[in-house]
Amino acid sequence: MAHGVCPIWVGYFLSIPLRKLVQNPKKILSPYLADGMKVLDIGCAMGFFSLQMARIVGPGGRVICVDVQQRMIDVLVKRARRAGLLEIIETRVCGRDSLGIEDLDGQMDFACAFAVAHEVPDSAAMFSQVYRALKQGGRMFLAEPKGHISEDEFGITVSTASKTGFEIVSNPDVARSRTVLWEKPEQGRSM
Repeated sequence: MAHGVCPIWVGYFLSIPLRKLVQNPKKILSPYLADGMKVLDIGCAMGFFSLQMARIVGPGGRVICVDVQQRMIDVLVKRARRAGLLEIIETRVCGRDSLGIEDLDGQMDFACAFAVAHEVPDSAAMFSQVYRALKQGGRMFLAEPKGHISEDEFGITVSTASKTGFEIVSNPDVARSRTVLWEKPEQGRSM
């Protein structure tokens, strides 16, 4: 189901402030984040969601930003520095087959993958890595673009993640997106 990696020029287009009128990161993510949380931004690109997550989790929190493209990460670092958020944000360049987050097992409160799952060659591996990184009760928010990903393709993605052990919490309403919010069940809770 991989559709290819987002070109760098699209990253600039997706980072424009005008996008907030349709997909406001604060409005979308505030219900799931709190001060001091450790969060993961998968396929962070130039930080459209990363910067707002850093503002919400504050100096006591941490945002781990992962992307396969060094140039996207470089722009994110510049933007974070200008916004005074570089101390909260950690960046990592990952490979096509691994998010490079093995050291985070059981540490993360929340993960966000916005318009990226369709670019990953092995989504089952991605979901497995995120599942391991999350604490029990941790949540993952996934959004895929409606104009790019069919309802059937999204259903396959949701099914793949569910096989990992995630439980569906809701399908938040986000403009022009197919979404799902999952939770890693608490130990002892049935799946």
